[in-house]
Amino acid sequence: MKDIQDRTDIIILIDTFYKKALIDKIIGHFFTEVVPLNLEAHLPKMYDFWESTLFHKASYQGNPMKVHLDLHEKSSMTYEHFDQWLKLFNDTTDELFAGANAEQIKTRGLSIATMMKIKIMG
Repeated sequence: MKDIQDRTDIIILIDTFYKKALIDKIIGHFFTEVVPLNLEAHLPKMYDFWESTLFHKASYQGNPMKVHLDLHEKSSMTYEHFDQWLKLFNDTTDELFAGANAEQIKTRGLSIATMMKIKIMG
């Protein structure tokens, strides 16, 4: 398997991840019921976010913490939800890629999930 090399690889990762997340028994309802996503609008933001996170490109504009705090007000998130998100993200990464960037994106995912757990649930 190849490593994550560019935005095209990010798109493959994020599209594959969301296919799983949308139907997941633990977190799927956040995307389909709590805040039904317009994927055509949402996915490009996620591509920008992860491209910025992994490759330090200034393409993402937004405040993911605020988005998740607002989501938590609509439907409480738990440690289980963040752990499941991280599991799906890591499993998807491992299915598609191997290498330093693949490991780095998983590390960044862990950092983000951990920070959100702390800020949202204390």
